[in-house]
Amino acid sequence: MKKPICLIENKLNEPLKINQKALQLLQDIQQPVVVVAIVGLYRTGKSYLMNKLAGKNKGFSLGTTIQANTTGIWMWCLPHPQKRDHTLVLLDTEGLGDVEKSNTENDTWIFALSVLLSSTLVYNSMGIIDQGALDKLQYVTELTKCIKVKATPTENSKKDASDDFLRFFPAFIWAVRDFCLGLEHNGHPISTDEYLEIALRRKKDNPEKLDLAKKCIRQYFPSRKCFVFDRPTITREELQNLENLSESKLLPSFVKEVDIFRQYIYKNAEAKVIQGGHVVTGTLLGNLAVSYVDSIRSGTVPCIENAVLALAQIENSAAVQEAIKRYEDRKERLLKLPTETVEELLKVHSRCEKEAIKVFMARSFNDKGQYQKQLRMKLESKLKDLCSRNTQASLDRCQALLTQLFQDLEMKIASGIYAVPGGYQHFLKDQKEQLEKYHRAPGKGLMASRALKDYLKYQEAAAQSILKADRNLTQKEKEAEVERVRAQAAEQEAELQRKLKEEALKMAEEKKK
Repeated sequence: MKKPICLIENKLNEPLKINQKALQLLQDIQQPVVVVAIVGLYRTGKSYLMNKLAGKNKGFSLGTTIQANTTGIWMWCLPHPQKRDHTLVLLDTEGLGDVEKSNTENDTWIFALSVLLSSTLVYNSMGIIDQGALDKLQYVTELTKCIKVKATPTENSKKDASDDFLRFFPAFIWAVRDFCLGLEHNGHPISTDEYLEIALRRKKDNPEKLDLAKKCIRQYFPSRKCFVFDRPTITREELQNLENLSESKLLPSFVKEVDIFRQYIYKNAEAKVIQGGHVVTGTLLGNLAVSYVDSIRSGTVPCIENAVLALAQIENSAAVQEAIKRYEDRKERLLKLPTETVEELLKVHSRCEKEAIKVFMARSFNDKGQYQKQLRMKLESKLKDLCSRNTQASLDRCQALLTQLFQDLEMKIASGIYAVPGGYQHFLKDQKEQLEKYHRAPGKGLMASRALKDYLKYQEAAAQSILKADRNLTQKEKEAEVERVRAQAAEQEAELQRKLKEEALKMAEEKKK
């Protein structure tokens, strides 16, 4: 994406709404996603920090007045700078606590959605971490009202919620802007992480209500990190033009701290995972966003378990379709019908089936066997269809070949070439020549013998007709020969009688003389 786009809209007097264009862009991402969301009070520089994570000066809109500039949740999807085949999804949220907003109730939902969708949550605040800063983070104390992990409550739902949040909530980073204190405690230098942990300790005499935000952060976010940042510049004019300033115009300490923060995110922020340890892709993240926003719009509390179940149905159905597509693609590349043997076909089917199952297993999750069974039934149906098509392809090939080879022989039969004495032997000779060509022809498939048998059966009547004609013609020829011999014998007898008569007359005349 060249620039950010609003993913979840928060318009005046309207419920939260998914932007369908942004959703499509997100769902087109098939790679695992590292999702970094930033939340915090308005006008605290959240967007600037996210632009730096994107490696840009401009992108997410930076306001330069006391009015909040970002509404809803904006998204920027970029190739991950360090994790190969991963996409970095940056979520910039509208500022919390803006008194000019008409619907401050959505602040809580914006915070909750940031928690639900991200793998790393950055909380951005100004100054120092003190009671005032913690009081402004009251949204974290309301998470149990805004998020359910399990669809069915248990007797220990409150305790279970804390335990479940530990497993499903993102890593937590507190970014403290314009930090001006020394990092020391009791006269000893401390790290930024130690500074955060000290700030989150419960004070002995404090009422529990005052320490509720601390308790929630400790309980819900086991992975915690803190970064502090100096002021970016000295003058107010430069602050108002921050996105147009080159790094040389910024305080070196601020530039260094931003770079440390950025490199930490690149290296340590993990891909988003859901219940069962399944890695989330852009497609899955989009479906999650739809599920959670639909729950909020319907007036129900978003439930992680229900969202994952709905997601599993969508994803497992898609996994079946993707597996079948892989089967078909591989089959088209590896198999040419007809095959010479059933074993050859089964070997290719088995290879394609294994690849299809591998594709299904890689994408499916939380399947109790239902979708795997569905895939198996579809593959069995594919095999039956393949066997049927293989048989038909073989028959079609053999019938076409027989028609081609015996075309001249059929024409000779029709024109009466074999209707002569000895024609049957001539027919058998021609038939034998074509049969030899048929047997030598490749690619006939496993129905070669069956097709030939059927053809010879079809041709049997013509062959018998030729044989019968041949026999009839041969018999007539023999009878004609007998008659010829008889006629010749009679002629010879007559000639002999004539000669004898002539000799008798001659002798009689000689006696008279």
